Amino acid sequence: MGATLAPAEVEVEQPESADEAEHDRPWVVIVWNDPINLMSYVTLVFQKLFGYSLAQATKLMLQVHEEGKAVVSSGNREKSEHDVARLHAHGLWATMHRD
Repeated sequence: MGATLAPAEVEVEQPESADEAEHDRPWVVIVWNDPINLMSYVTLVFQKLFGYSLAQATKLMLQVHEEGKAVVSSGNREKSEHDVARLHAHGLWATMHRD
């Protein structure tokens, strides 16, 4: 009878830790519908702040109007905080969260 061998070690790729996975997920900036701002103004703000074309800015504005909210930007936390602050400075209701 041959010698008994210990089971071979198998390298297993470790899944990313929760912290790493959390760190890699982008933040999204959401603009919420409000009863104050005109649709044309919201469209203009989206163009000015994010460089959207008139068509894209209008599409996002209509999503806010019809669905109550739209994601207007994404990125790291600092960029998203800056985008929310700029939207607030223009009188829009915006929040951010991890996607």
